[in-house]
Amino acid sequence: MPGPPQQTPTSAAFFDLDKTIIAGSSALAFSRPFRSHGLIGRRAVLRSVYAQLMLLLAGADADTMDMLRKRITALCAGWEVEQVRSIVAETLHEIVEPLIYAEAVELIARHQAAGEEVVVLSASGVEVVEPIAALVEADRCFATRMAVRNGRYTGEIDYYCYGEHKAEAAREIAAERGYDMADCRAYSDSITDLPLLAAVGHPTAVNPDKGLRREAEERGWPILTFADPVALGSRLKVARPATLAVVGAGAVALAGAGWTVHRSRRRLRER
Repeated sequence: MPGPPQQTPTSAAFFDLDKTIIAGSSALAFSRPFRSHGLIGRRAVLRSVYAQLMLLLAGADADTMDMLRKRITALCAGWEVEQVRSIVAETLHEIVEPLIYAEAVELIARHQAAGEEVVVLSASGVEVVEPIAALVEADRCFATRMAVRNGRYTGEIDYYCYGEHKAEAAREIAAERGYDMADCRAYSDSITDLPLLAAVGHPTAVNPDKGLRREAEERGWPILTFADPVALGSRLKVARPATLAVVGAGAVALAGAGWTVHRSRRRLRER
């Protein structure tokens, strides 16, 4: 039997990836499988763990992101692109699924059922972001693209999906699809995504770092806290039917749960 007719999206919901859809850094999550395949050594793995801790405790400010960008691009120079894609595909469910916030999956489903296109915008590499975006059933994604020559990374960047570039990508998508940015939504945890959040009519801070929390409180933006990374397969089966019921009632709910460094399970209300 054919499924229900697809709705034509009327606006977009733009999602950051790290600490918004997943708990942690997508770029650093695959350091261990990369090591097991001989791409990096033990010292690099330890450095990535330290960098992950920095992201969790200090937030992804501009200096931290620039440090990570330089480290990762230098590390990747000479890697075969197809090998990286293969490793990500083989380990995606094992590595990423436990990191995905159930609240984010439910929120994505609600936006889509409400006729909104869901777009993931991330500073991580497209080879990592694309499969994660597909896993959470986002409609499309924009991500950083590394320069490639003869099938290998050169260590340079062709396109950096970060800061103002994210806002530009959102505006380009809106212009292409005929969306009014005043009707669009954006979700992020980082002060570095302030240009994106300020570009839409409905910005929301998710698990915000100190800088973004301060901005959100001053501007009166909603703040959500996500804390429930669970097995994705079971959540998708529940999220879709629940979504239809919510939309049928004419409402799009924003689910939040309490989040701390120790990932407390205590539920908090949206501010």
